[in-house]
Amino acid sequence: MQKISVFFCLLCFGIIYSQNTISGKIVDENDMALEKSHIHISSKSTNSKKDGSFIIRNIPNGSAKVLITHVGYKPIDTIITINGNLEMNFKMKQKNEQLEEIVVKHKNNYFNHSISEQKIKEKTIEKFSSQSLGNLLKEVSGISVLKSGNTVVKPIINGLHSSRVGIYNNNVKLEDQQWGMEHAPNFDVNAAGKITVLKGASGLQYGGDAIGGIVIIEPFSTKKDTLFGKTIMTAESNGRGGTISTSLHKGNFCDWSWNVQGSFKYFGDRESPDYVLSNTGNREANFSGDLKYIGKKFDFSAYYSLYNASLGILSASHIGNMNDLYNSINNLTPSVVEDFTYSIQNPRQKVQHHLAKLNYNYHLKEGQSLALQYAFQFNNRKEFDLRTGVSDTKPALDLNLMTHTVNADYKLSMNDWDFKSGVIGLYQNNAANPNTGVRPLIPSYNKFEGGIYTIADHHITDDFSVEAGIRYDFSTIEASKYYLKSRWEERGYSPEFDTFIAGDFGTQWLTKPTFTFHNFSASIGTQYSFGKDYEWYFNLSRAVRNPNPSEFFSDGLHHSSGMIELGDLRLQQEKSNKVSTSIQKKWTHFKINVNPFLNYIEAYMFLRPVGFETTIRGAFPVWEYQQTNALLTGIDLNSEWQINDHWQHRMLLSYVNGRDNTNDDAIIDMPPLTINNRIQFHQKKWNNLTMELQSEMVLRQTQFPDNNFITNIIVNGDFVPVEVDISTPPPAYHLLHFTSDFQFKVADHSMATLGFSVFNLLDSKYRDYLNRQRFYADELGRNFQIQLKINY
Repeated sequence: MQKISVFFCLLCFGIIYSQNTISGKIVDENDMALEKSHIHISSKSTNSKKDGSFIIRNIPNGSAKVLITHVGYKPIDTIITINGNLEMNFKMKQKNEQLEEIVVKHKNNYFNHSISEQKIKEKTIEKFSSQSLGNLLKEVSGISVLKSGNTVVKPIINGLHSSRVGIYNNNVKLEDQQWGMEHAPNFDVNAAGKITVLKGASGLQYGGDAIGGIVIIEPFSTKKDTLFGKTIMTAESNGRGGTISTSLHKGNFCDWSWNVQGSFKYFGDRESPDYVLSNTGNREANFSGDLKYIGKKFDFSAYYSLYNASLGILSASHIGNMNDLYNSINNLTPSVVEDFTYSIQNPRQKVQHHLAKLNYNYHLKEGQSLALQYAFQFNNRKEFDLRTGVSDTKPALDLNLMTHTVNADYKLSMNDWDFKSGVIGLYQNNAANPNTGVRPLIPSYNKFEGGIYTIADHHITDDFSVEAGIRYDFSTIEASKYYLKSRWEERGYSPEFDTFIAGDFGTQWLTKPTFTFHNFSASIGTQYSFGKDYEWYFNLSRAVRNPNPSEFFSDGLHHSSGMIELGDLRLQQEKSNKVSTSIQKKWTHFKINVNPFLNYIEAYMFLRPVGFETTIRGAFPVWEYQQTNALLTGIDLNSEWQINDHWQHRMLLSYVNGRDNTNDDAIIDMPPLTINNRIQFHQKKWNNLTMELQSEMVLRQTQFPDNNFITNIIVNGDFVPVEVDISTPPPAYHLLHFTSDFQFKVADHSMATLGFSVFNLLDSKYRDYLNRQRFYADELGRNFQIQLKINY
């Protein structure tokens, strides 16, 4: 018995002792570290760190297969014999492929491992060359869009939008008056090389107020010494216009590199299945470019982009009296339908956004880096209205928003720990032109912000990591605004805010509102790999958002939506408490991701319709900002099934339920259940032919508050009280879309891709609950699209 015991002790010792550790470093041909290379040894896997290092534990003795991959580099596939701990360094070689495959996207500069991220591929971005960023982001599960017509489109992430969704262009948060529901992101999708979506407020390095999520847009970058470009031309039947985009890229692994890109869009009136949507044309002329120098220890870059757009606003959304407004909403017939034209008349918007950035990165000791960044943004927004006796070229709203931001970020990787800390400073000035003849919807103001954050990520094992972060933000805003004395009394601001009054101008008060906020945000989460190809993410976050200028100060007609908006000086900070988890599973031919979430928001701010108001410019619905405690729950699901070598199926499902806990009611403007199915055929032998049929099912929103109200209209010369149904969502709808493309050679080193698509294949008639102009007109009808892409 004693011998048997000794034998088992020796056997156990041998088994334990035979569990080895493999470590090393991944570099390129110039001995530069390759971050996030994927290393797979035996049944274990990991990714290399910033300095290229990796470590994998618990590898048994014997032969083991080693597979190392990195985007843009040839994979390393070999067999090694393990008899103890090993230190192995690997050098990877760049791929030598056709020019259209040389483009390599920027390395991830975000720092979050406790939530799953979703990316949009380059081919998908190109397909949406003529579309808006909001429409493109619908390709991600959990993202819907809030629209004011068909050209003003902004993303909704898990039921939240506007200031709650941070959009970052080349590591700079877009400051383009994004607070307005009717202000689309001022960004040209053709300038994007890669788009990543992070849901929730766990990206603390970007700010503590993005309680909906973050959209990270990164431009193209090349890592090979070459010169190449591409041109995309798109023509569409609905709008009878098109887009042309061209870009040129000079790459270099070290030394100088540069990129330039420009695009032009020209569309006339869009059309529904039954009529022309008058005055819905748009124009864009955009540019972006960067210059970069890469040394052995540092790199420096300069970037500039220009977004320049003119947007027509549906004529039927601006009407002259209560009768017309009531009939338009209840009869589902536009009050203005004219012949197709390319002309853009009032009401319209004209928007111009400039972004300039300087960035310096210095690599300190091994595993340490310092990044410094300065960004300047200038946004000019003009909104033109229908006004009698006033020139059509004189805007009713003219806002100039100037923003300066400075960032400093420090990274440290040490053994199983990663740290990142940073400080942020912002100065913003909004200048409202007083010479428009209309009191500005948003006043002039100055805003100062400062923030500091720290994030730590501990890799406890190769399969389990914990991440935690905390952030503090200081913000102060000083505004200068005229209030009609009647509005001041109507809103009940006296005597609580009488200290803001700085002058008496007859029928108006000149006020100087000032607000200061101190916010703390935090996040903690885990990432765990288990079983066979299972990934589990869990994140708990606390975020605080200040009322934005629109929520505080709105006071007048918002031209793009045809609504009168009223802010409230009594609004408090919005506080989000979110729990999110995600589980992913991959099989050989099938993968699925399920992401449920719960978000309790204290003092949730929202716009609520409260009635009509007649002005000298017509009759318009009145919406005012209010607050409540809200509970948002939901689930996002996406799956991919590789049926065989030629057929693939993909499904996206998103559901959000928003409840007003204070009043035990539904929350307005919550996305309904959406199910998106796609079946795709691909045959590489047939010039890489791809054909896809997409089914888009949007169910009717059954959870909504009753905000209907009574007003008087004139019938046969008498005032008659009627109920205006401004609450009931439109019916469910189902759309089919078809896309296809194939490749062909146009020269020895040039490839072209020709695509043909049909959107709303059956020319279905429908209205969307999340379109603010659904009261006035139907959505777009059938749209044929032809797209030609040439790589050279």
